[in-house]
Formats: sequence, C-alpha cells, structure tokens
Amino acid sequence: QVFERRLIEKFIAENGVDPMNGQPLSEEQLIDIKVSHPIRPKAASATSIPAILKSLQDEWDAVMLHSFTLRQQLQTTRQELSHALYQHDAACRVIARLTKEVTAAREALATLKPQAGLVAPQAMPASQPATGGAGGEPMEVSEQVGMNPEIIQKRGKTVPEELVRAEDLSKYRQVASHAVSTTVCLITCRGADKNVVVFDKKEEQIIATLKGHTKKVTSVIYHPSQSVVFSASPDSTIRVWSVTGGNCVQVVRAHEASVTGLSLHATGDYLLSSSEDQYWAFSDIQTGRVLTKVTDEAAGVALTCAQFHPDGLIFGTGTADSQIKIWDLKERTNVANFPGHSGPVTSIAFSENGYYLATGAQDSSVKLWDLRKLKNFKTIALDNNYEVKSLVFDQSGTYLAVGGSDIRVYICKQWSEVLNFSDHSGLVTGVAFGDNAQFLSSAGMDRSLKFYSL
Repeated sequence: QVFERRLIEKFIAENGVDPMNGQPLSEEQLIDIKVSHPIRPKAASATSIPAILKSLQDEWDAVMLHSFTLRQQLQTTRQELSHALYQHDAACRVIARLTKEVTAAREALATLKPQAGLVAPQAMPASQPATGGAGGEPMEVSEQVGMNPEIIQKRGKTVPEELVRAEDLSKYRQVASHAVSTTVCLITCRGADKNVVVFDKKEEQIIATLKGHTKKVTSVIYHPSQSVVFSASPDSTIRVWSVTGGNCVQVVRAHEASVTGLSLHATGDYLLSSSEDQYWAFSDIQTGRVLTKVTDEAAGVALTCAQFHPDGLIFGTGTADSQIKIWDLKERTNVANFPGHSGPVTSIAFSENGYYLATGAQDSSVKLWDLRKLKNFKTIALDNNYEVKSLVFDQSGTYLAVGGSDIRVYICKQWSEVLNFSDHSGLVTGVAFGDNAQFLSSAGMDRSLKFYSL
C-alpha cells in the first residue's frame, strides 16, 4: 500500500497498527518511495488566456536574450581566434626573415677574404664547434670578419642611431620651396592637371612628367627599389610608370569607379587598391592582372583609402561611413572593425612595428588604435574644422606626421606635438619623412612642394 508519509506516521503514532489489516506496525517498517517533486498547480489568476500569453512572451524574451548573449560570446571568441592566428603568422614571418638574414650573413662571411689568417666558418651543426688550425682549438673571429653594415642595417626594428632626435626635430624650419603644377608632391607628385611628376630632391628639379590619366591623379606611390611609379585616378584606372622611360608600362583596370587609395605590398610585387565601387583589389604589378577583388556586401559603402600592414598579411581600409576595416589578405575576410570616427575616413597609416594604426577622418581628429588589443587608446583632437588629408609614420615608427589644414608632427608613445608648420596657403595633401627623419617634405593645394630640415 502507498500512503502519504505524514498521514501514515500520524496513524501509527496514534494506533500502532496497520490501517489495512490491523497488524502491529512501526515507523521503522515503512519503506520510503522517492518520487519527483510534485508540480504545484498555477494560481487561478495565471490560467487565463492573457496570463498564459504573458508567460509565453516572458519565456520568449528570456530565450532571445540568451541567444543574443551567446552570439556576443561567439563574436568575441572569433576575434580572439583571429588575433591569435595573426600573431602566429607574424611570428612565422619573423622567423623566416631571421633565417634569411642568417643565410645572407653566412654568404657575406664566405665571400670575405681571409683576414689575419682566419677562414670564414662554414655552416655546421650546433653541436660541432667552429675550429681552426691543426690544434683544433676554438677560433676567435675578429670584429672585422662579420656581417657587413648593410646586413646589420636590415636586422630587427630597432631605432637607428642616425634618427633625428625629438629636440633636433623641433628645430626644423623650411629650407626649400618649389612651385609645381600639381597639388600633391612627395618625391613623386600627383595633381589636378592629370599628370604625375617625379621630383629629384638632390638635384632640386623635376626629372619626369608622366601623362596618361584622363582625370586628376588622387594617389601615387614610388617603388622603394625600382624606378617605377604607381598612380590612381577617378578615371577608374591604375597606371604603372617607368621613370627612366617616362612612359606607362601597365594599366590595371581593377575598378569601375574612382580609385581612392593605393598601397604597395611588402614584397614590392603586388598592389592594393580601394575604390568608390565598394571593392578593394589585389593586383600583380608585373602582369597587370587582378588576382582578387572583394567587397563587404553587408556594408554597401564606398572605400576611401587603403593601406598594407608592414608584414603584408593584413591591411586596412577606410569607408565613407566612418568605419575602419581590417582585412586578412589570405582569407579575404574582414577580421576587425574600428568604429569611432564621425565622418568619412580620409587617411590611415600603420606604424613600422605593426602595433599601432593611425586614422584620420572629416571629424577634425586623429585616432590611434592598438592592434594587439583591438581598441582605441588615444584620440588627438585637432582644431575645429581641421581637415586631415595625410598621415604617415617615419621608417622607425618614432614620429607621426599629420597633413591637412597645416603640418603637425607628433612623437609616438608620448603623442605630444613637436612640430607645427603653416607655410602652405592651401590644404596640405601630402607629407613624407626622409631617411631617419633627416628632412620632412610636404605639398598642397597651393601647388608648392616644401622641404623642412635643420
């Protein structure tokens, strides 16, 4: 027989017998039956149709909130994974670069003539020491037998000793001004007259005028190791020019609208471009072939600028709706977004060490982003109605130059202003540092090219 525990215990306490057959019975003879907790019936007020609908709505809201929380956690996990993969790729590139430098150093040692009777050691397993002479004793190599200065110069990303110090940079003044028929001039010039002009600073004269675009030139790059110039224009073309020949050697037709940005890959063989057609393109400069072309269909907005990260694995684009997007070149996917500006992005620049990204927009501000933490850590508020047109770090990543309503130079990490020039009578549309920041050049809408130095 099955009884409610409370009732049977009360009966036994009063009578001491089994209620069914009258036989003696004690509480120790009872057997517990474990059952699930009974569900209490709902109150009468909760059984109406409106109450049931409200209960269902509350449950639906709870499910949707839980789903939203899970989506947020998934997005955060994806960003962390993407960041980890980027760090892994960057580490692999560093290892490959160091291996290449070690090989170059060994080749340099092998080509040196024996000095003081010493022979350059050949590559050997680490377990075998380098020995010389019949005695087999360890050989000391003099400092003269080693990596040549060119190889040493390429090692690491340390600040070079020749870099101009901040206190000296603050003493810079205008040392030269040249009238040119273009609106932007930085060794290579671009302008509203549809021409690209190459200017030789040492000779202080124009050495080439490249004609071919049918509309004004909006972006230009000089190849770091070849006499080759790349230019872009609202005529939707990208042209590759030979400086020595003074002619166009390649026309890249990657876009169907105005080309707004150019950036050269770290290898020097590929070109990144952005356009108002909402696409970015990756092209081979040797063949002029477009290797890939991608857009963010969800955003549906024009791209205003583009810049490769120093390692060449990722790059950034600016958009007309104030967004900065970071892309993975290999996967051709958008891996991070940096909102924060309130106007179209006009310029972006990565620091040489790859840790920082500087961005400027039509909101009179320059924002600094930490790519390791994926967040904005500094905002430089400029004067009201200040127009940012150009951002550039020097080769060591020590200084950041801003060109626009005037020219300003900031020292990195401290982000304090060390220079301010207002010599241009129009907007400054381009700034650039010389080697080791030995000079600063700028050009603007007043059709002048200016140089600043001690």
